[in-house]
Amino acid sequence: MKMWLLLLAALVVIPSFVCAAGQDEPAIYIIKQGDTLSGLSERFIKDPKYWPNVWSENSQVTNPHFIYPGQKLRIFPDKLELVPGEQTTEQVTERTTAVPRQKNDSVSVVTEALHNGGIDKTYTLYGTEGFLAEKDFKPFGVIIGSQSDRIVTGVDDIVFTDIGADQNAASGDKFSIFRRDASVNHPQNNEEMGYRMIPLGTLQLTDVEKKSSRAIIVKSSREISPGSFLLPYKDIRRREVLLKNARKDLKGCIVESYSGTSVIAAGDIVYIDLGVNQGAEVGNMLYIVRDVKIDQRYVEGRIDRLPQELLGAIVILQTGKKTSTALVVKSIETIYKGDRIISQPK
Repeated sequence: MKMWLLLLAALVVIPSFVCAAGQDEPAIYIIKQGDTLSGLSERFIKDPKYWPNVWSENSQVTNPHFIYPGQKLRIFPDKLELVPGEQTTEQVTERTTAVPRQKNDSVSVVTEALHNGGIDKTYTLYGTEGFLAEKDFKPFGVIIGSQSDRIVTGVDDIVFTDIGADQNAASGDKFSIFRRDASVNHPQNNEEMGYRMIPLGTLQLTDVEKKSSRAIIVKSSREISPGSFLLPYKDIRRREVLLKNARKDLKGCIVESYSGTSVIAAGDIVYIDLGVNQGAEVGNMLYIVRDVKIDQRYVEGRIDRLPQELLGAIVILQTGKKTSTALVVKSIETIYKGDRIISQPK
């Protein structure tokens, strides 16, 4: 009797599907004309909001609303994966399983949907990304001069700081060196957001007086000059940032890039107008969107807006009160300062 029930269950599934060998082996679906990532997410794992995870992890998918017939999709109980490097329009047999959706504790890179708080991927933070110093920012100290009055210094050069024993500083203490760069205004309302802080290197105190000290530069990535800001040392060795779900709906804007250029692409560091005050957290993935302009000559008042264009994605690496530093992890079109960012793409 049980055997007949199993055969009957197999027959009521869509005819182009056959059962997979086992739960541990993913089913394979061949994408057809008209399929979309959101539709497939809803169809196979009952989660229409999962598609950004598939999109962000696959460089070959440029437009998330258009995927190619013939591409293969791996189907797990709680995730979807595009098979890389396989695009064919030949007719092949599809197969899937009737396994109910369930949480799998032994997960790999793209295991759980972001909106469920799962960790999908890690991104590397090198510590050289800089940040936006907001209005109330104050450095711990400043380089006030250099030996032989040098204007530019580097590794092994001697400099002098205004950090002393009054600040509980001691010989051997290290500090990170930053250059205060250009002021940053919001591209939409011209509000002053702060100014860029560019990391330059590291120094170590050697002789400490009450209100001053001598130091040696132990590491430098750029030229260091008197007037550079000093902050308590943080080991800038690479560390991993784990993706996490945004706790609330986030909407903001890219206000500046690390390089200061207006044109932005994947791999660039950007600064955004969302911080801990707005609910932003390290690891949040946000999506870059732009409104599509309507040519009023053709719509005759029937349409007030078009669907947003999805341009790319960023991951927050470091948060301030009202701003954050982020890495552009994907770009499918040119991104500009002023482009909007949201936590829940549609």
